[in-house]
Amino acid sequence: MTDVLMIAGSTPRQAVVAAAVGKFRQLGARVHLVGSFKAADIDADLGWATVRKVPAGGAASKHVQRKTEAMRFPERLWFHLEQDREARAAVRSADLVVALDNRAVYSAWRIAQFRRQPEVCFGIAAGLRALEKRREPGGAQLPEHVPGPLTVATDGLRRRVRTLPADLLRNATGPLALRSRVGARAWRAAVSAPGVPDTLRMTATEQVIEGMWLAGRQSGALTTARAAAGKLADPAIKAGLLDNVAARIIRNGHTPANLTEAVTAYLDLADAQHAAGDRGAAADALLHAMKLAFHRVVHIDQVSSPLAADPAGFIAPFRKSTAASAVVRPQGRKTPAAAPPKDRPLRLLVATTSNANFLHLIRSHYEANPDVELRFLDMAEHPGMKRLNGAAQRHLEYRLGGEPLFEHAAEQQLRPHLDWADTVFVDWCVAPAALFTVVDPGDTRIIVRLHSYEAFTRWPHMMDFSRVDDVVFVADHIRDLAVASVPGLGGEQAPRTHVIDNGMDLANFRRTKDPSTRFNLGLVGIGQVAKDPLWALEVLKGLRERDERYRLFLIGGDMGRPTNAAKAYARKLEKALKPLVEEGAVVRAGATDDVPGALEDVGVILSTSVREGCHVGLMEGAASGAVPVVRDWPFFAGGEHGAGTLYPAEWIVGTPEAAVERVLSLTASDESWRNAGKMATEHALTTWDWPVVRLDFDRLLFER
Repeated sequence: MTDVLMIAGSTPRQAVVAAAVGKFRQLGARVHLVGSFKAADIDADLGWATVRKVPAGGAASKHVQRKTEAMRFPERLWFHLEQDREARAAVRSADLVVALDNRAVYSAWRIAQFRRQPEVCFGIAAGLRALEKRREPGGAQLPEHVPGPLTVATDGLRRRVRTLPADLLRNATGPLALRSRVGARAWRAAVSAPGVPDTLRMTATEQVIEGMWLAGRQSGALTTARAAAGKLADPAIKAGLLDNVAARIIRNGHTPANLTEAVTAYLDLADAQHAAGDRGAAADALLHAMKLAFHRVVHIDQVSSPLAADPAGFIAPFRKSTAASAVVRPQGRKTPAAAPPKDRPLRLLVATTSNANFLHLIRSHYEANPDVELRFLDMAEHPGMKRLNGAAQRHLEYRLGGEPLFEHAAEQQLRPHLDWADTVFVDWCVAPAALFTVVDPGDTRIIVRLHSYEAFTRWPHMMDFSRVDDVVFVADHIRDLAVASVPGLGGEQAPRTHVIDNGMDLANFRRTKDPSTRFNLGLVGIGQVAKDPLWALEVLKGLRERDERYRLFLIGGDMGRPTNAAKAYARKLEKALKPLVEEGAVVRAGATDDVPGALEDVGVILSTSVREGCHVGLMEGAASGAVPVVRDWPFFAGGEHGAGTLYPAEWIVGTPEAAVERVLSLTASDESWRNAGKMATEHALTTWDWPVVRLDFDRLLFER
């Protein structure tokens, strides 16, 4: 007869256990139950061979309490099983050990370490399968001679831990053990050993990762996850394990070294589920991949981005994925977009969601234009549209061939607007733009504007660009990045692309400046890490080493702190700013509705960003007569286009030292400073002012 030992870390569900015990007994097994549970909730009439709750006999002694107070629960449970005579007897007699829950896995693992006899499983279903296999002809009838898979997996571990001190054995996966290089290597070898069931490997690996994390071995946790993932057959478990570490590193404010592996694991899972026809599960896995790949910590809240560094390489896993490719497969439109009407005004729908910051001049111009009938749609103000824009997984499931109700709902919400409009101009290439491509637009022309931020998000990878006629970019370098990374922007059905500057009313910024302003540097907008104001402080320090009259004016609200990455940068910035503010070298002007007025105090306008679309604050400063000094934005430096092609080449500097030399040269005298400022104003007003830029918009809307 086979002895089955069930170990519980908490009270198991009575109905589940009752059914399991009955099945085990039908297969000719004696069933023992040990562990931590409410004895009153265990039915004694099920035919148990042993029922033993530990610790037994009420409260533990003070000696035991002192010994176990530093242990985690799984370790305490194993300690009490070892100390209890009846529990030890049940362990010794076991042919098959079944861990009923995660809290019991450690005890099952320890049994497998020191006894070669029992086979060890995680979960009742796995235990029943193992018992049925024993009863098959040719099955393992003498388990004492056939080590189970977990025993095999931990042979090497057992040999290693024999050399560890007793305290490390007692806290085998705790921080104390894993802070040791020997302990960390031993557990890493164990979780990556062959023959371990996926569920048990996953549970054990998660415990080891947690211990390594607490021990300060983040790189060890990552190495362990990679090693274990390489032995996993179940794609869902593999993706979850890699995500465990990657997501934790992201929460801590860093880009995980295993980001591509974790994203690829989710894409492989999505591909398998898509092939099996499970569109909902495929959409869920694909959304997980996109959230990891395009997390703001990875691209927005740090001063580097793997997408900017290597667009083709970063996006390669998505291009290889069948599920991701299905999402962006072009459906096209049944009817080509109609030409602008000749006998009536053009019906123009301008749409966005919550952010109309760059639409004021466009709206006011075309509202006053007799050749245009304009309507404005803020989709955030319509509950139905708002729900659809927030339903990312449903959106993906629809793209994969499911969720017909999503398309129906989009049709209901958007069709009245599409039937009215000749042209739809959607600002920001995010959820609303993607939603407009869910339905066939008929003969309505669709224009989408992509600024900069959207190129680092998942939304361009969730839309059908074959239903977009034109994509407007604010700069050539943003177009380069998007075309290199977004599949829908290439191919025969890709939309036309245009580069049109943001519409700005720059004439109002032209101001006469006081001579003392010559020594005032200005930085407009410090609310994002991308502005990298620490670079501006390097320039300021270099200048003040030569002339203490130079000061820096920071115009705009404080830095947002949506993630730990942004918080870390903000802390570093505040620490650097404190002494400079105290000595008067930095003036924090704060947020203002009167930017032209604030720029009256600025003689040199800085752009210190790591990335920009078109830096509006820099352009406004140039229009005001401040001398422009522009960092060669690192995200785009070295490319065909960048800050050096958007602005005059002489404005561009590569290092803080070069910025210092440019400032000193152009502010050497009042005359040189004013001449440079006049040239900057002239360039700004003749290149980016609205009377110039609106001609580009007119050509976009009326010329085909």
